[in-house]
Amino acid sequence: MELISTKICKTSDIGVNDNLFGGTMLSWMDEAGGSFAAVKCCSPNMITLKVSEVIFKKPVKVKEHIKIYGQVIELGRSSIKILIEAKRINFKNDVEESVCSTEMLFVKIDEQGKSSPIDDCVKFNLLKKLNS
Repeated sequence: MELISTKICKTSDIGVNDNLFGGTMLSWMDEAGGSFAAVKCCSPNMITLKVSEVIFKKPVKVKEHIKIYGQVIELGRSSIKILIEAKRINFKNDVEESVCSTEMLFVKIDEQGKSSPIDDCVKFNLLKKLNS
């Protein structure tokens, strides 16, 4: 998996149980995944179509640093499916622990907001990497 974003949990990100609010984590993952999809598909015109089951494995507390990783797992005519995983960093022992994961599906769109095919040369390079 590739590192695609890093975040710090702030007081303003905390919910009623003194943990990172789940919606904030989803927002971080969606933004990171959308940017990752745009880079992989060589297009800024990517939108989120689907977020699969989200599993919140561990709580995140104030001051904890989160690394968000992404990996392309499937490529369609105009879509790209990405595995997204968030890990918190333990600075004392340099260990990263998974706190949340999901699969996200992004679609390339044209200027009118309709699905648009991913360029063949981009697909070729992505599929080559997926199959190696």
